[in-house]
Amino acid sequence: MSFGQGGPFDGPGGSTPNWEALADESQARSRRKRWMVIGGGAVAVLAVAGIVAAAVMNSNSSSNDNPSAHPSTSGQSALPDDKPSFPDVSVPPPPNPQDYISDPKKDTAPLTPATLFPQKSMVVGEHSYAQTSTDSTADCTAGAQGALVSSLSHNGCKQLLRATYSQGGVAVTIGVAVFDSPAKAAAVMNENKPNLMPLSGGGVPADFCQGSKCLMTTNATGRYTYFTIAGLTNGKDVTGGATPAQQIGRDGGAYAFTQIAQRGKDQAAKAAEQQLKEAQRRAGQTS
Repeated sequence: MSFGQGGPFDGPGGSTPNWEALADESQARSRRKRWMVIGGGAVAVLAVAGIVAAAVMNSNSSSNDNPSAHPSTSGQSALPDDKPSFPDVSVPPPPNPQDYISDPKKDTAPLTPATLFPQKSMVVGEHSYAQTSTDSTADCTAGAQGALVSSLSHNGCKQLLRATYSQGGVAVTIGVAVFDSPAKAAAVMNENKPNLMPLSGGGVPADFCQGSKCLMTTNATGRYTYFTIAGLTNGKDVTGGATPAQQIGRDGGAYAFTQIAQRGKDQAAKAAEQQLKEAQRRAGQTS
């Protein structure tokens, strides 16, 4: 009986090993084992290469995500600015209006009843009073009476302006005295009673506040002292219940202060406008 050729036990009678076939089979197994080892090593190398590549990619990604790693623009040249450049215009702070009613060197605007009392009515809040007469004199004593005469003269009063307003049987005369300094204006305010001479005319009788009791006030701002004398136009005394006379007296004082303050504001605004024009002129010369 025969099992065919090529088997490992193909010796005579089937019992003797075929040594040549066994040797060939052993060599084949050895070759397959070596390929497996080599293949495993290649897989390991590829795995390590993948890990390194991933690490490099992660490192690059982290660098790109970090704002501090971005190139700085400080070293780059700035782009040209297309906007036109203008020279700086240095404008001084706005003048203080109080300075212009305190310093005769600055307080140079025309001073007349028409500039100090330009309105034909005195309007204070809801109250309105018609202007009846005005007056101005360099002889301040001519518009004063009692102790006020010597006080105005002693402190060097330069001008006294008066205006009278009337409405509904009451009237008030406002007097504004001008001095060289705020100190002299304050001295007149503090020295004696404000014995201003009332100014009649325009429907206010000549005996207004002459021989009858009237209300008098005095105050000062800057180099100006201002007075009021208010009473009834029928010649009667002002009593505690004479509310209209008290009201026109208060309104007269408030109006006098407002007009003097406005004089300071107007002059300060004009000075500020001139300063701006001068600053613009200098800027134009240097541009």
